[in-house]
Amino acid sequence: MLVKGVRMYGKSDLRFETFDIGEMGEEELLARVVTDSLCMSTHKAALQGSDHRAVPDGIDQNPVVVGHEFCAVVEKVGARAATDLRVGDVFTVQPKMFLDGEVRGPGYSFAAYGGDITHIRVPREALEGNYLLPYRGKGYFRASLTEPYSCLISALRAQYHLAPNHKDHVMGPRAGGCMAVLAGGGPMGMGMAQCAMGMENRPELIVVTDVDAQRVQRARKLLVPQNGVRVEVVDTSGVEDVPALLRQIAGGRGFDDVMIMAPVPAVIAQADAISGEDSCISFFAGPTRKDFFAPVNFYDVHYNDKHILGTSGGDIGDMREAIEKISSGEIRAEVMVSHIGGLNAVTDTTLRLPSIPGAKKLIYCGLDLPLTAIADFAALGESDPMFARLHRICEAHDGLWSEEAEAELLKSARKI
Repeated sequence: MLVKGVRMYGKSDLRFETFDIGEMGEEELLARVVTDSLCMSTHKAALQGSDHRAVPDGIDQNPVVVGHEFCAVVEKVGARAATDLRVGDVFTVQPKMFLDGEVRGPGYSFAAYGGDITHIRVPREALEGNYLLPYRGKGYFRASLTEPYSCLISALRAQYHLAPNHKDHVMGPRAGGCMAVLAGGGPMGMGMAQCAMGMENRPELIVVTDVDAQRVQRARKLLVPQNGVRVEVVDTSGVEDVPALLRQIAGGRGFDDVMIMAPVPAVIAQADAISGEDSCISFFAGPTRKDFFAPVNFYDVHYNDKHILGTSGGDIGDMREAIEKISSGEIRAEVMVSHIGGLNAVTDTTLRLPSIPGAKKLIYCGLDLPLTAIADFAALGESDPMFARLHRICEAHDGLWSEEAEAELLKSARKI
């Protein structure tokens, strides 16, 4: 079966091409991919190639499809496929698979199973492991965003503090405490704050920092306080003593939970400086370098019960929670989206992802469309009726992407 998609052949070698994925087997499933949300993890994998833990050797001869935050529609089910999904069902995936003791997954490890492709063959291992999750909410794009939110939920649930006996762990953020989301003006930082506000043991104060004025402005507009949580978005560019400023905002106390959203030593130093007694620092952002180091005060680790941890991805339970919260509207996933594009935009966008302003870049895999910022719809609409319609729809939804905008795009945009 001939498809169009983006495959990785080596370090920084992504190619948009037409290729044959073969015939679907009796234990497999065939699906049409509708959306894929581009992830910084894919950018990092593209830089590392086979040095990445989930990318196999030999991709120069056996390339792999990239993209893992996707939503697809079932088109055919093998006679012996281990799934309850049927033709027409919509699903998203848990990409972190464990096969023969190794981490593997769509977007990293498979020749015909990933997000940036028109059609996929879902392998037997993914079906038998129940890595596919039905999605019955509104908007294909929201299903794509359940995976990044699951990673955020996982990180928050991994936080811990000490019980009164100073041995047992009380899991999750400190209820009624102070949380900092450092370098958090991007989509994942805003998502972290959203998820934290919805947790049972939610903080009383969340401080989000960033050095990019545009990201700060966007976060201030879109991060709506919920459940009595106070939210402060702080521009730390040009601030001489960031820890002092943040501690002042927190009423002079140290922070209970600190989430590090960028692998930058200076940000890690800030996290170390603002953390209080029995605090938990989460290194959420994954570095590309395996020799990444940053100084931490281990006196505080020993005497002041400072805890340091890192998480990578979520699990099936986190995915189910993300799907439930997004489908119910408890989480407004649309605040993550700043750009849309077609499958033809994936290669360049993925390789340049850190340098492109805005938030999540949402790909429609059946369309031919350059990467386009929602903020540019109005200007483009002066000469293109489709963008004029999209601008009107987005304006009616607080300037955000929506299922109505998605329906208009799928109806009007050029097919790939």
